[in-house]
Amino acid sequence: MRADRLVATLLLMQARGQVTAAEVAGELEVSLATARRDLEALSAAGVPVYPQPGRGGGWRLVGRARTDLSGLTSSEAQALFLLVGPAAAGSPEVRAALRKLVRALPETFREGAQAAADAVVVDVAGWGAVGRDRPGLVEVLQEAVVRRLRVELVYEGRGRSRSERVVEPWGLVDKDEVWYLVAGTGAGERTFRVDRVVSARVTDEVFARPADFDLSAAWDRVVSEVERRRSTVSAVVSVEARYVSVLRDQFGRHCEVLEDVDGRARLRLSAPAPLMIAQVLAGWGALVEVVESDGVRAELARLGSELVARYG
Repeated sequence: MRADRLVATLLLMQARGQVTAAEVAGELEVSLATARRDLEALSAAGVPVYPQPGRGGGWRLVGRARTDLSGLTSSEAQALFLLVGPAAAGSPEVRAALRKLVRALPETFREGAQAAADAVVVDVAGWGAVGRDRPGLVEVLQEAVVRRLRVELVYEGRGRSRSERVVEPWGLVDKDEVWYLVAGTGAGERTFRVDRVVSARVTDEVFARPADFDLSAAWDRVVSEVERRRSTVSAVVSVEARYVSVLRDQFGRHCEVLEDVDGRARLRLSAPAPLMIAQVLAGWGALVEVVESDGVRAELARLGSELVARYG
């Protein structure tokens, strides 16, 4: 997007004072000709940009002109990138714009802004629960992620047992209003549900996040493992191809198209138990045929018998 490039070019000039077309092309990952056209376009649009020819020359802002964005404080820049960062997860365009804006910030602000941009991933796909209130500890943990400070947690496990531990908060994930903390521990990388954190105290101990850590990739691994555990039982079904999209909506990641021939599709449906597949398919009546899975067929027969007994 050209508007995105022009803003990034202007901010780059503000940060460096003077740039060459080659430097703009390298930073913004465009051709040299495109960089020159963008610089000329800024000048033609009335932005006080002018070229300085000769050895050591380049493009400058007249009188070191600046835009309002340059007046951001360090904390304001972090707050801005904390808001923009989650949107970058699902948009290549936003990711590219974010990289350019980080590069264009004053050098002393860049590390904090990048840390804020990397602090949160928003995953819009739900695991069945909606309408939860945002845990009050999210803001505390966000600050610890951005400032790279260790946190003392009191955590309540599934069995209501509590444990105390010191963790290095690497990032937060908002999955359909359920928040998760991805953190480094003495036992390696771990994931904690924030609504199970009883208390969190941010210490003054600074840590270094692993250089190769990527929050989006780490969350993908967590999701893959959870989905694997939720897919221990599968059934192959046959249905008219026009209904495939509906079954995909009902089973999400657990619906795999095996074949689509002559208007009829075969799908593999997965769930933790046969009953969970049967409960969904029962509403389809004879529209869906279970081709493989004695367990699911047995559950469907049992459900059918119960319905006939009550309503027959």
